[in-house]
Amino acid sequence: MFHPTSCSKLLLLVGYLSLSLGPAAASEDSGVGVYLDGGRAIHGNDSTDSLTIGVVMPWGSRQSFHGGALSFYWDFFLNQWRAQRPSGHEQHSYNQAGAIANWRYRFAEGDSPWFAEVGLGGSVMDELYRTPGRAFSTTFQFTEQLGFGRSFGAQGEHELSVRLQHFSNAGIKEPNPGETFVRLRYLYRF
Repeated sequence: MFHPTSCSKLLLLVGYLSLSLGPAAASEDSGVGVYLDGGRAIHGNDSTDSLTIGVVMPWGSRQSFHGGALSFYWDFFLNQWRAQRPSGHEQHSYNQAGAIANWRYRFAEGDSPWFAEVGLGGSVMDELYRTPGRAFSTTFQFTEQLGFGRSFGAQGEHELSVRLQHFSNAGIKEPNPGETFVRLRYLYRF
């Protein structure tokens, strides 16, 4: 069972792993990458787990920006959510495909292994998402994400990040309860 302190423990674990991995070469964030991430959305006694595989594709070159470096990339993903059916008696899987436009800020003139990012995109699910506590009215959902992470490896080819990702139809149709996941991501760049 997930407890409220689990999120803070997850952040501490990522921080510890990032610091103990040793120095990282500055990453240009210019390679195509593949990733795997897992997440959980909590609301009351109800929760939804997700597992995502994805590909990131850089677009354009890095630019200096307010003491750091700003870059842009596309994120294409396939996702599966696993949640209780509205009856509460069995689990059900929901499949999702989506794309997100992301802006990444790398600290220290772009030389830091640490980064923060924000993204906005859209997704479509194979059916309406319904749990004991949530009911979507559309299969199309907008998505926004905020992330913070660290690159490591000889060329900065590995990344660990923690993300907060929200899905909602932006009021296109009611009900629109939305769903917000806390995610842990591992990414490898080629």
